[in-house]
Amino acid sequence: MTDMIIMYITCESAAEATKIGTHLLQKRLCGCINIYEGMRSLYFWPPKTGKLEKANETVLLVKTISSKFDAIEKEVMKLHSSDTPCMIAIPAAKVSKEYYDWIKEEIR
Repeated sequence: MTDMIIMYITCESAAEATKIGTHLLQKRLCGCINIYEGMRSLYFWPPKTGKLEKANETVLLVKTISSKFDAIEKEVMKLHSSDTPCMIAIPAAKVSKEYYDWIKEEIR
């Protein structure tokens, strides 16, 4: 097990994901981001209403280390269009040494 995580963050558009991801990179909170467009989400909203909401979203994957989660969460909350954005940290059980070393070097 390493301290590397992949943060899974949903955004309303590729533009929003790019804005947030670029901001996180410039702040050196992560080493790399990936943006996946065209995700279809279904969920109940507002909460506890039973009303099924359907939305097109974009997934932002942020490659970082676990100690940066709180700082990333804070920055995402400043820029994200939603009051309740999905932010999930997925631990990386194994990472190649070369890739891990590169990610760590990019983060301050």
